[in-house]
Amino acid sequence: MKACKKAWKNSLWALLFLLGGVALMAAGAARGELGVVLARATNICMECIGIG
Repeated sequence: MKACKKAWKNSLWALLFLLGGVALMAAGAARGELGVVLARATNICMECIGIG
């Protein structure tokens, strides 16, 4: 019974962190940060490849 309780507690924490991450991603998307992140990622990739 203790193992079941411990597993449930661990999965509850995992679910809590997952929901927190999804909430933060949604907040960033609502603020229009997706374009900024994509532009920075593209610039970094181009610099690593040597094109930019």
